[in-house]
Amino acid sequence: MAASELYTKFARVWIPDPEEVWKSAELLKDYKPGDKVLLLHLEEGKDLEYHLDPKTKELPHLRNPDILVGENDLTALSYLHEPAVLHNLRVRFIDSKLIYTYCGIVLVAINPYEQLPIYGEDIINAYSGQNMGDMDPHIFAVAEEAYKQMARDERNQSIIVSGESGAGKTVSAKYAMRYFATVSGSASEANVEEKVLASNPIMESIGNAKTTRNDNSSRFGKYIEIGFDKRYRIIGANMRTYLLEKSRVVFQAEEERNYHIFYQLCASAKLPEFKMLRLGNADNFNYTKQGGSPAIEGVDDAKEMAHTRQACTLLGISESHQMGIFRILAGILHLGNVGFTSRDADSCTIPPKHEPLCIFCDLMGVDYEEMCHWLCHRKLATATETYIKPISKLQATNARDALAKHIYAKLFNWIVDNVNQALHSAVKQHSFIGVLDIYGFETFEINSFEQFCINYANEKLQQQFNMHVFKLEQEEYMKEQIPWTLIDFYDNQPCINLIESKLGILDLLDEECKMPKGTDDTWAQKLYNTHLNKCALFEKPRLSNKAFIIQHFADKVEYQCEGFLEKNKDTVFEEQIKVLKSSKFKMLPELFQDDEKAISPTSATSSGRTPLTRTPAKPTKGRPGQMAKEHKKTVGHQFRNSLHLLMETLNATTPHYVRCIKPNDFKFPFTFDEKRAVQQLRACGVLETIRISAAGFPSRWTYQEFFSRYRVLMKQKDVLSDRKQTCKNVLEKLILDKDKYQFGKTKIFFRAGQVAYLEKLRADKLRAACIRIQKTIRGWLLRKKYLRMRKAAITVQRYVRGYQARCYAKFLRRTKAATIIQKYWRMYVVRRRYKIRRAATIVLQSYLRGFLARNRYRKILREHKAVIIQKRVRGWLARTHYKRSMRAIIYLQCCFRRMMAKRELKKLKIEARSVERYKKLHIGMENKIMQLQRKVDEQNKDYKCLMEKLTNLEGIYNSETEKLRSDLERLQLSEEEAKVATGRVLSLQEEIAKLRKDLEQTRSEKKCIEEHADRYKQETEQLVSNLKEENTLLKQEKEALNHRIVQQAKEMTETMEKKLVEETKQLELDLNDERLRYQNLLNEFSRLEERYDDLKEEMTLMVHVPKPGHKRTDSTHSSNESEYTFSSEIAEMEDIPSRTEEPSEKKVPLDMSLFLKLQKRVTELEQEKQVMQDELDRKEEQVLRSKAKEEERPQIRGAELEYESLKRQELESENKKLKNELNELRKALSEKSAPEVTAPGAPAYRVLMEQLTSVSEELDVRKEEVLILRSQLVSQKEAIQPKNTMTDSTILLEDVQKMKDKGEIAQAYIGLKETNRLLESQLQSQKRSHENEAEALRGEIQSLKEENNRQQQLLAQNLQLPPEARIEASLQHEITRLTNENLDLMEQLEKQDKTVRKLKKQLKVFAKKIGELEVGQMENISPGQIIDEPIRPVNIPRKEKDFQGMLEYKKEDEQKLVKNLILELKPRGVAVNLIPGLPAYILFMCVRHADYLNDDQKVRSLLTSTINSIKKVLKKRGDDFETVSFWLSNTCRFLHCLKQYSGEEGFMKHNTSRQNEHCLTNFDLAEYRQVLSDLAIQIYQQLVRVLENILQPMIVSGMLEHETIQGVSGVKPTGLRKRTSSIADEGTYTLDSILRQLNSFHSVMCQHGMDPELIKQVVKQMFYIIGAITLNNLLLRKDMCSWSKGMQIRYNVSQLEEWLRDKNLMNSGAKETLEPLIQAAQLLQVKKKTDDDAEAICSMCNALTTAQIVKVLNLYTPVNEFEERVSVSFIRTIQMRLRDRKDSPQLLMDAKHIFPVTFPFNPSSLALETIQIPASLGLGFISRV
Repeated sequence: MAASELYTKFARVWIPDPEEVWKSAELLKDYKPGDKVLLLHLEEGKDLEYHLDPKTKELPHLRNPDILVGENDLTALSYLHEPAVLHNLRVRFIDSKLIYTYCGIVLVAINPYEQLPIYGEDIINAYSGQNMGDMDPHIFAVAEEAYKQMARDERNQSIIVSGESGAGKTVSAKYAMRYFATVSGSASEANVEEKVLASNPIMESIGNAKTTRNDNSSRFGKYIEIGFDKRYRIIGANMRTYLLEKSRVVFQAEEERNYHIFYQLCASAKLPEFKMLRLGNADNFNYTKQGGSPAIEGVDDAKEMAHTRQACTLLGISESHQMGIFRILAGILHLGNVGFTSRDADSCTIPPKHEPLCIFCDLMGVDYEEMCHWLCHRKLATATETYIKPISKLQATNARDALAKHIYAKLFNWIVDNVNQALHSAVKQHSFIGVLDIYGFETFEINSFEQFCINYANEKLQQQFNMHVFKLEQEEYMKEQIPWTLIDFYDNQPCINLIESKLGILDLLDEECKMPKGTDDTWAQKLYNTHLNKCALFEKPRLSNKAFIIQHFADKVEYQCEGFLEKNKDTVFEEQIKVLKSSKFKMLPELFQDDEKAISPTSATSSGRTPLTRTPAKPTKGRPGQMAKEHKKTVGHQFRNSLHLLMETLNATTPHYVRCIKPNDFKFPFTFDEKRAVQQLRACGVLETIRISAAGFPSRWTYQEFFSRYRVLMKQKDVLSDRKQTCKNVLEKLILDKDKYQFGKTKIFFRAGQVAYLEKLRADKLRAACIRIQKTIRGWLLRKKYLRMRKAAITVQRYVRGYQARCYAKFLRRTKAATIIQKYWRMYVVRRRYKIRRAATIVLQSYLRGFLARNRYRKILREHKAVIIQKRVRGWLARTHYKRSMRAIIYLQCCFRRMMAKRELKKLKIEARSVERYKKLHIGMENKIMQLQRKVDEQNKDYKCLMEKLTNLEGIYNSETEKLRSDLERLQLSEEEAKVATGRVLSLQEEIAKLRKDLEQTRSEKKCIEEHADRYKQETEQLVSNLKEENTLLKQEKEALNHRIVQQAKEMTETMEKKLVEETKQLELDLNDERLRYQNLLNEFSRLEERYDDLKEEMTLMVHVPKPGHKRTDSTHSSNESEYTFSSEIAEMEDIPSRTEEPSEKKVPLDMSLFLKLQKRVTELEQEKQVMQDELDRKEEQVLRSKAKEEERPQIRGAELEYESLKRQELESENKKLKNELNELRKALSEKSAPEVTAPGAPAYRVLMEQLTSVSEELDVRKEEVLILRSQLVSQKEAIQPKNTMTDSTILLEDVQKMKDKGEIAQAYIGLKETNRLLESQLQSQKRSHENEAEALRGEIQSLKEENNRQQQLLAQNLQLPPEARIEASLQHEITRLTNENLDLMEQLEKQDKTVRKLKKQLKVFAKKIGELEVGQMENISPGQIIDEPIRPVNIPRKEKDFQGMLEYKKEDEQKLVKNLILELKPRGVAVNLIPGLPAYILFMCVRHADYLNDDQKVRSLLTSTINSIKKVLKKRGDDFETVSFWLSNTCRFLHCLKQYSGEEGFMKHNTSRQNEHCLTNFDLAEYRQVLSDLAIQIYQQLVRVLENILQPMIVSGMLEHETIQGVSGVKPTGLRKRTSSIADEGTYTLDSILRQLNSFHSVMCQHGMDPELIKQVVKQMFYIIGAITLNNLLLRKDMCSWSKGMQIRYNVSQLEEWLRDKNLMNSGAKETLEPLIQAAQLLQVKKKTDDDAEAICSMCNALTTAQIVKVLNLYTPVNEFEERVSVSFIRTIQMRLRDRKDSPQLLMDAKHIFPVTFPFNPSSLALETIQIPASLGLGFISRV
């Protein structure tokens, strides 16, 4: 198909645009050959006429279908050209937030200027082991591909990272190195990977600086080789640097900074160790303040300084060297502040005692005067003499800056050398991966020597890149055996020749540098003369004679010649270097040891600037002509050599390319500038890759993929069984031009645009089919709708007509009814109107008559009231006149009487004044007094007489009074009645008058009251209404409050319940976290333990310390120690000889730091060994002592005989002790009882003696019983055949059995020997008891002596007293003594009573056991034995006894038991043939027997050996699922047995009575239960790791890639350009493979008898792993995020749920672990357009984090063009709705997460006594008890 045929109406094209570079448009009509104009419709709505180029007549580029936009690989696009690449990158970067994109073999990385969560360790784990084409583009995918190819092809690899400053080269290289460090690990404990990563902060601090384009721009190129050993683990690294920008040390442009290290030093100047550097703010130094931007936003230079120092320490740079580095750097800063003053035009000087120079000299350790002199002078040498010349101020300043740059460059190289030394490995390097972080193509307004070198390096790299791309294309074509046609690609060899060939630019530059008077102008003229008009790539600017233009592969660049020569020579004055070499500071001369020899030019240049030279390291001796050969290499020459070396290295490796793109110049996050992006794409070679791919066959499909995709274009008859032939037949029909495609062995190759054409055909076919389907469906739907409507219309008509008929009949009835109603209604209306009028007339009449009557009444009333008023007024006027007249008369009378009284008074006053008056008054006064006195006396007499009469009269009076009183009372009553009657009449009259008055008043008040009542009533009614309203409101408020209270109570209840539930959940989470933390610590402990063992082995091999071949296991450790010391030293020591026999690897030199660490560790281990040896010796002494004691006892065969003998000996010794004590007590009582005090205490003593006598008699009886028992035991021993006795008995028996005629003698001899031993032991015990008795007697004698001395002292004291006092004192003393003795005796009596009761109980127990034993012995005697051996009836063999559920073994058989039962046991045979958990039951029965014997040492030894052996088995076969599952099940069963039979009530609820009898009696093994629980946790975690390793290869293939539902997932037309270098899949797994594996796991665990709850936890963990890995891969694979893949995932999940239902595991919590995956699948299938859809997604995806939801939406890719992409606005809506959700920012699930495991108690119903030990276990040396 011709390309022009694709330019049809509605086809979309790209046209050039000055602003957007390329703009999309749509054709408005078909293109016909010969058309010069295309009618286009732009996206913004405008129409445009696009004129074709009349010369080339090239049509605009076609736009790819929307379904291809956003592809992972640019070469998978159907149309490969610049606008398609630019648009694809823009869509991925802006819309999908994807910064990585493949372009063939190149990874394009766009700097997002934002921290993205895509570099965590979870992402590294997700990419580890994956093929490059399977995952989304990422720097980790490139690193994984390099690592994989290195391991597979055993070929060194290189990752070439290039790009502009600020494009992210350094970060990409850093992440690549981090990936290698994380994935590979290190081969030793020197932490090489940490050192490799630690080199980054050091190199960034001394080699990176802030520029206008980048805050952390690398100002040098570096190539880091990361070395690997044969196991592909990091062992070291090496760094090479290129072209450090030294000029930045002395000059920085505006808004730029010097190297970071200077600002870090200034920020840390206040530290105590930096005081000597005398630094300050960065603005105080000339070399750090020029850019005017001393700080970077978000960067703390002080903290960065701490990180730099920490990295230096990690890399082995000592503190002294670090301070030396900082001294030199500070010296450079102070040197920049040195100022010069001009003397004249050709000389200058430095001020005396110039402070910056003084500080510089102090820091550098050089002489001030000498340095001051040579900064202002220089030495010139001619052929005959040498002389010193002063220099100008400008020259001195340049010389100072050159010296500073030289010192910094030397220091930079020294640091790089030390870093390489720290990263160097003593182990031989097997392979390496190189990471090249080098500057990209640069072009500025002013380009100088640095840009020239950078672009030269990029030309070389581009050439290597083109050759590699061409080579890969050729290999692909040859591999597929298709015709190879030469692809024309741009070869930049001419440009390289222009630069580096003979008489090239660099050659001419070096030649000009050698000329005495060479200048930049002369060099430019030589360039013009040599290359202008001779080389098409070299041009001269029109307006300049000091510049030249080179046509590079990316663009034309104009270089300014000024400064080329000086920068190329890069010389300093020889004398200044000599001064520095003579420094007292030792580190400074080290920097200049490797200086190459150089000489100074003989004369100055014509411009007056003196070329700088480098001084030789040693003085030169020889001819002067020899000096000409000792010129140092120029910078250009050095750079060319290092570049050639780099290219040789790269050509010897397999390269991988990372091209970093800077999206904008303003560092805005996720902002895409098309112009800048296109410039960089052209410069970095991405478009060249596209062009090479487009020139051949860029689209490639496998035959199966082509068939699956384009099956719709085939007819049924075209489909053959051979897919390859089918595809060929179809393509021949679809594409007539056979040059447009080629058939390879496994793939079909298409030219550019052919896939788009096939997609167009497929879309047209599908569209036609859709239209046909739609037409048919729509016709069927409309026909169905019409029939339904017709039927509905008929039904409606029927109902309507019926309704209308009913309505008409109803109308007729209503009309008749209305007529009747109207008749009656009209009559009613007329009658009612008449009545109303009549009533109205009557009312009017009544009102009129009433009105007239009221008027008449009012008139009469007025006249009557007028008469009354006149009457009252006239009466008032008459009374007023009368009163006025009376007042006047009375006034006149008063006036007259007053006048007469005044006259009389006047007369009286005159008489009173005269004397005669007084005399008259006093005449006869004395006589009168005497008369009066006599009269008084008489009166007294009369008074007495009267008193007598009075007394007489009183009696009479009283009687009369009584009469009169009665009369008076009667009269008074009558009078009162009369008065009352009179008063009543008066009162009634008054009351009548008053009532009349009150009546009037009441009437008036009534009116007032009525009026007031009306008002009050109204007010009351209003108040009542208000109150009712208020009451209603209050009721409503009350109800509202009650409702609110109820609601609040309900809410509070719900809140409390929720809070309780949340707190419960939180507590459960905290418990799980704590459990998980504890289990992780256990896991870490086991890992460290294994690491410790490995270190011990390595230490043994490295230090060559001989180890003993065998070492006893300390079995007497406490249980706390055994909890953490599981490792069996015996097992380790047994393994050491086998390890040492293996051929050791060739010795290699050791890393010094590693050797020192190991040497220190050896010392610690030797100390630990010494402590352990001392403890072992002590324990061995204890064991020997215990053995010596054990050898004294008779070794009796059988546990029952040994037990009875032991109890018998204890009983006998106790009886003897008791008897002795009783005798002593009796003796003491008889001795201490004095005659004078026996009487009061005699009854108590007698009672005590009687009790003791009875006890003694009882003990004698028991002793006789014991003697009888002893005789029976001895006779029974003789009857038993000694088959399995101890070693000495066995040997003796073998010797005696040789005497065939004397068998009875042998038996008698053995019995006698054992009897002798028994008697000997009895004698020993008696001896010990006698010794104890003697010791007690000696103590008693000593106490009696002390008592005797005390008595003597008291006696001596008493003799000194008088006789009476002596008697009294003796009595007092005797009373005291007797009281004390009585108390002591009472205490002894109580103690003896307790002892007697205790002994009685023990005797009863022993008697019961002895009786049971005698009964058992009598029952076990068979009749045959009685007949055969009548002489010894007790020696009859017993019947099958009742076993106690214990197993007996000898101490020396412990290792054999552990070996047969644990180390060499095959789980498959045990699980199939025997009961589950059999090893656990056997071990517990052995523990029970040791507990039964009360043997602490045996219990500890057995448990410790068991734990260590299980760990050893798991370490040896830890990757076998059956082994790990088997021992997890048995460990749990052993743990449950220890709990079930521990005797604790909580664990005995489900036991039978028989099982309760089997509980442990002597030891509490709770601590060992904890140890076993920890061991079970470790085994569970190991089981999970084994499960994960088995399932992980199956999950992605089975859950994501395999099409369980055939035909649902359509293959996307991407060509699927898989990486040809990727490893092919080892096998295809399906969902059935996963289910079969799950069935296998489940059946194995069930066979091993694993607890059901534990199986549920394992299944939950398995399903979590499946869900996490599937979801993580889904989040990292754009091709998997589609609607059809969501359906596949949901179907697969339903199959897993069905498996859970089949296994009855739905309640295990496994389904919940798949919830994130289920929600992700639902998210792929739901509608994603409107706000309602966003709300539904937010509520549905509660198990997914916000980052995961947004990632899935960004990755969603339509498989067919009928689907739509998710819009950016919709994704932003989702982000806005989820911004308040608090969840983890982590993108991927932690697939390594292990849920905390619990071991619920699961008691066993199996009876221990019924367990049989199969012979296949090889445990014949143990016996059931």
